Amino acid sequence: MLRRVRLFFALFLVCFAMLGGPVAAQLTDRQSEYYQGWLSTANRAETVIEANRASNAALENLRSEINGYREDFNRARGANTERIQTLQSQLDALGPKPEGDAIEPEDIANIRAHLEEQLNSLRVPRIISEEAFSRANGLISEIDQIIRHRQTKELLERGPSPINPASWGPAWTDVENALRGLVNETIENLRTDVVHEQIRERGLVIFVFVAIATVLLMFGRRWSERGGDYLRRLGGSGSGVWTFVISLLRIALPWLGVLAAVVAVSLTEVLGVRGALLLEKIPYWAAIILFYDWIGRQIYLMGEAQGFKQLSAAKIRELRVYIDLLALMLILHELTILFQEIENVSDTTRAVVSFPVVVFTALILLRMRHIRAADTGHDASDTSGATRAAGFGQLVEFLRRALFILGITTPVLAVFGYTNAAEAIVFPAVKTLVLIAALVIFHRFITQVYGWITGQGEAVWDSLFSVLVGFALAILALPVLALYWGARETDLLEAWTRLLRGFDVGGVTISPSNFFTFLIVFLIGYGLTRMLQSGLRNSLLPKTKIDPGGQNAIAAGTGYVGVFLAALVAIMVAGFDLSSLAIVAGALSVGIGFGLQTIVSNFVSGIILLVERPISKGDWIDVNGMMGYVRDISVRSTRIETFDRTDLIVPNSDLISGVVTNYTRGNTIGRVIVPVGVAYGTDTRLVEKILGDVANSHPMVVANPAPTVVFQGFGADSLDFEIRAILRDVNWVLSVKSDMNHEINRRFVEKGIEIPFAQRDVWLRNPETLKEKASAPKADKTTSEQSKTKPIDMSETDLSEGDGDEI
Repeated sequence: MLRRVRLFFALFLVCFAMLGGPVAAQLTDRQSEYYQGWLSTANRAETVIEANRASNAALENLRSEINGYREDFNRARGANTERIQTLQSQLDALGPKPEGDAIEPEDIANIRAHLEEQLNSLRVPRIISEEAFSRANGLISEIDQIIRHRQTKELLERGPSPINPASWGPAWTDVENALRGLVNETIENLRTDVVHEQIRERGLVIFVFVAIATVLLMFGRRWSERGGDYLRRLGGSGSGVWTFVISLLRIALPWLGVLAAVVAVSLTEVLGVRGALLLEKIPYWAAIILFYDWIGRQIYLMGEAQGFKQLSAAKIRELRVYIDLLALMLILHELTILFQEIENVSDTTRAVVSFPVVVFTALILLRMRHIRAADTGHDASDTSGATRAAGFGQLVEFLRRALFILGITTPVLAVFGYTNAAEAIVFPAVKTLVLIAALVIFHRFITQVYGWITGQGEAVWDSLFSVLVGFALAILALPVLALYWGARETDLLEAWTRLLRGFDVGGVTISPSNFFTFLIVFLIGYGLTRMLQSGLRNSLLPKTKIDPGGQNAIAAGTGYVGVFLAALVAIMVAGFDLSSLAIVAGALSVGIGFGLQTIVSNFVSGIILLVERPISKGDWIDVNGMMGYVRDISVRSTRIETFDRTDLIVPNSDLISGVVTNYTRGNTIGRVIVPVGVAYGTDTRLVEKILGDVANSHPMVVANPAPTVVFQGFGADSLDFEIRAILRDVNWVLSVKSDMNHEINRRFVEKGIEIPFAQRDVWLRNPETLKEKASAPKADKTTSEQSKTKPIDMSETDLSEGDGDEI
């Protein structure tokens, strides 16, 4: 079926070339030659894929070759985009071609033909590049699928069991032959005149490298300590920064010594093929040993800095031993792989040789799981430290359980012959643990450097910078973890290429380049908008006669318009074509309308408040029984500061649809009403005169209209009066009331006018009954006891109408 589809596609391309001969002829000779080379490579790749007999290395080389073509075609797909758009705009300006028997003017027809010819000459390479890109992409996907299928098959393949005693003898024989071959090659090379000549000619250079290796291996760590003493003079004592730098020197200098020794041995050319292959691996193996030892040392130093609260010193020393043993197991694993590649031994020998390494590695992981927290004497409570380490503690607990599972399952898999699966689990687990420890160490170092530079000290651990650094290190570690657990480098490169190429959302291609372009342009526009708002608020608007509410509305409106324009310009500069999202946006608008209708309502209400300005910043309003000053009008809500200095957040829709009392809208003039009560029998005209004098004498009361004194009526306890006056600033209404009440009390005391309080007179209808009961003889004990339980008899007078308050 696949061959039929390819045949049909090839016939389609031939027909396209025949029908569009003039168009195809517009390819340059160089482009045609390159395209023919691509066709040859693509046909060869299809043959290899269909046969499925090539090795993984051959497939990787073929994939790399196709990927080079794909990158070129991808660049050609986007070439001349602006020029094509310009030509298409020119054709659109000419209008559509005449239909039927209509004849187009000769000049316009010539211009149209010329533009179409130019447009076709630019479109042809893009069309061919698009087709070739799709084909290359498909071929690469097929190659990746074949390689992944082979890897999966190899991983799950069951081989011979390493615990079969019959396999031990041949395996030991293969190991002896390999060692004997390595020794014999070296001895034979030492006897040759060529090696002797090389040693004589390069003797001085070899001696220099040996001396360098000896000095670095013997004195490297001591020199690193002296360098640390010099670096500590620069400052930062107690921050742990220079201790970390010194620790890096402690592993860098010895590794350079190992490298110098390797170079010295390679210059002698005394080793054979086996020895040369081993010698190439020695710097890598030395780096593993030094790095793992460095990890253990850093863990100890971290525990010492924390007072060994999490782990005791003895347990950390035990953990360091396990980490060093894991490094040794990794080197032995690499050695077994190299042994199989050099000697081409059987699967049985490979299983027997690698089985002890797998089992011992699993046992070490299982033993590391039993390392628990320190004894109760070391469990000093540290609330802040426990809070910071809560998330990391969960990760550690998960790793402990994973180590327990790995320590049990991997030897079992190896016993049943699944050696590849056991190795693919246990050794990546070791590398993952060490990588996590390294990330924690580097995170601590970077945070300490930041705390030293900024002077924050220990407070830097609770800063946002520490969290961002940890997140960044975790993101950077993901590709390394993928490689540990079986991903190929080409898989990561393919994922990175697709990420750079972008992904399609409703016809809009979003890639990191245009996304960051949009982000940068928008941030620039946003910053300019905020600068403009600040200039308006602080410089321009205060010099105008616009009230504060109007100034706030102008500044807020400028901010909304500026942010909208910044987003629009950023979209245009980034190259997003949002026209293709119109249908998707229309489909989503219904659901969004129902889900966000409250937010949209508040947003529209906020715009109405800023435009119509029924309330402004600084107004004294009363909404839903809540009274206070308007402090801010945002897009969604309005902040009101009440008189008890609490903030009241009111949705804008409530201010538009509800009843709002604005005491200071337009101006601050308002009325104050002061009620006053005097005792019955007081001269009402005198009271009226006193109250009028009090109102007129207050400085906040305006003269026009003049304040009035109203005799309200006869109350239950007093003669009721009211002072009604207009104030210059209604915000002072409470102070004015207080001042008037003080003055009224003083004047009333001078004139002897009484301010009454509520009084009630109680009248008894039948007082003679109480006298009769008081003079009656005492009842006997039985009667008294009965009266305690029997209800009191009521007379007709007690049931008469009235409320009992008659005078």
